[in-house]
Amino acid sequence: MYTTLLYTHSWTRWLVLIFLLVILIKSYYGWFARTNYKKSDKLLRISTTAICHMQLSLGIYLYCISPITNYFIHNFKEAINLREIRFFGMEHSSMMLLAVIVISIGSSKSKKQIDFLQKHKTIAIWFTIGLLIVLSSIPWSFSPLISRPLFR
Repeated sequence: MYTTLLYTHSWTRWLVLIFLLVILIKSYYGWFARTNYKKSDKLLRISTTAICHMQLSLGIYLYCISPITNYFIHNFKEAINLREIRFFGMEHSSMMLLAVIVISIGSSKSKKQIDFLQKHKTIAIWFTIGLLIVLSSIPWSFSPLISRPLFR
């Protein structure tokens, strides 16, 4: 079960990144080109937020069954000094939770906006912050601090 969930979580990150990039491109374009907010924009906002929530749910479940986080929780004093264990036990999970909260706030705020430019602007700003948090907290294969394969 752990391996399957790890693979699913690893592959789903690409969906999250793709949806975030697409919605940001559309939102910045809508904001600066002053285009109307369409039903497809609303659907994309809802879908992106839902995929982020799904990835967070997978991550929380993975956190609960992971041997790495189990070691982190039960050996905190030693684990806090081990970069990889600390990253997955504390840094990755808290930053990703923060990213999903930021994206959810942006989605909620944009939903309440009446003006179409404000909808685009709200999504662009909040989802950009969320994407930056996500990008800073993914264990990239090229990272000198902590790395995992791009595709499992």
